[in-house]
Amino acid sequence: MAEDNLQKHLDAGRYGTPKINPDEQKEYLGTFRERCLLSMTIKEMQDRENEVGLLKEIEKEPSARILINGAVSTSLQQQYINVAVKKGIDFTVVSDAIADDDSKIGLLLVADYAVNIPVIDVEKKYPELHEAVEDEKPKEKSSFWNRLFK
Repeated sequence: MAEDNLQKHLDAGRYGTPKINPDEQKEYLGTFRERCLLSMTIKEMQDRENEVGLLKEIEKEPSARILINGAVSTSLQQQYINVAVKKGIDFTVVSDAIADDDSKIGLLLVADYAVNIPVIDVEKKYPELHEAVEDEKPKEKSSFWNRLFK
C-alpha cells in the first residue's frame, strides 16, 4: 500500500498531475465542453455576422469569459479582444492551442461552471444571421441574349 502511494507520487513528479479528459481539454482550448456557451471555428470568426451571435450570448451571460486560440491571426484576435473590452468581460489568449486548419475552434465563450448546452456552434445556434445575409444578395442579371432566347 505504501509502495503504491510512493509510485503515484513519483509518477506525478515525473509526468505531472494527471488531467481529466485531456483530449477534450485540448480541443476546447483548455476547458471542458460542458462549460461552453458558444463556439466559433477560425473560419466562422472571419465572418462579421457571427460577432452578432457572440454579442447576444454575452448579453445572456455577462459573467462569461472569452477564450481565443493563440494560433489565430493577430488582427482577428484583436477584433474579438476589442469586443471583450467593450463589453467588459474577461478574455484569455490560449497560446498552446493548435490551428492546423480553419475548422479548429478559434473562439469559445465559457462559464466558470457546467452549463451543458447541446448546441454551441454559432452558425447552428443563430442560423437567422446567415439567412438574412443570403436574402440581401442581389440577383444576377440575365444577359440580353438570355432574355432574348427564353
